[in-house]
Amino acid sequence: MDQFVVKPLFGAGDVHWYTPTNVTLWLALVVLASVALLVLGTRGRAIVPNRSQSIAELAYGLVHKMVEDIAGKDGLKYFPYIMTLFMFIVFGNLLGLLPKSFTVTSHIAVTGVLAFSVFFTVTAIGFIKNGVHFLDLFWVRSAPLAIRPVLAVIEVISYFVRPVSHSIRLAGNMIAGHAVIKVFAGFAAIAAVAPVSIIAVVGMFAFELLVAFIQAYVFTILTCVYLKDALHPSH
Repeated sequence: MDQFVVKPLFGAGDVHWYTPTNVTLWLALVVLASVALLVLGTRGRAIVPNRSQSIAELAYGLVHKMVEDIAGKDGLKYFPYIMTLFMFIVFGNLLGLLPKSFTVTSHIAVTGVLAFSVFFTVTAIGFIKNGVHFLDLFWVRSAPLAIRPVLAVIEVISYFVRPVSHSIRLAGNMIAGHAVIKVFAGFAAIAAVAPVSIIAVVGMFAFELLVAFIQAYVFTILTCVYLKDALHPSH
């Protein structure tokens, strides 16, 4: 499973915080792919769009509608940040499917940074916009008064668990898909089951293409939900 092993980009030896690694390389490629699609692919802005412009416009429209529908029109000011997250995760997932590549979104070190950046950002937005009234998010006024303190404790715990579940969901799905493909590919060396193994690998690869988009969509839609809670914290 070399796809998940962090290695120095040049030579061999120990990996330190300043060492260029395969993670560094593929993170840079993910950023470059996002820029190539959204900036270079749309710079012509033709009335009849080419393929790259069509894909960029579809992604833009999807995320823009998602933000507006979930967080409301006042959430659109944060659209660039959410769009950047979506494109980064999509390309991180897709590039990880290439042979000899490195799946950056399979590592908690990457998905954790993304999840905690969302967590701290929406929490800051909540307090900046609402002040102490942001704490209304944890006080369920529609519930009977006697059980509100219990619900408040549950709400606080679930709120602080958000970045953990947000990051593990994405990384876990990426690891699981690649691991299953690796298992099926291992059976290809056995002549009796090689045809079935190859069909299974092709099927799983097609499924992983779908999962790459679904996981980016899920991460983004959860970000929009958390943003909505920050903008409108009252139950």
